[in-house]
Amino acid sequence: MSTADVEAFLARLYSDEDFLARFLKSPHDVLARENLSPQQRTELAAIDPSELILAAGSYRHKRETRKPR
Repeated sequence: MSTADVEAFLARLYSDEDFLARFLKSPHDVLARENLSPQQRTELAAIDPSELILAAGSYRHKRETRKPR
């Protein structure tokens, strides 16, 4: 129920394509399984799907083009 929980959830959406697909198909079902407050679930369910897809694509591109150390 902390900010860290929300950040971890968003990070998973941005980095796990299967998880994102499940969320986009049924956000309330996915959120019901998370350790988040009702208000956090409501707010996350209201995120514009196109924004999530754009962010996930941007992070994926960044990971794919990162030079190995």
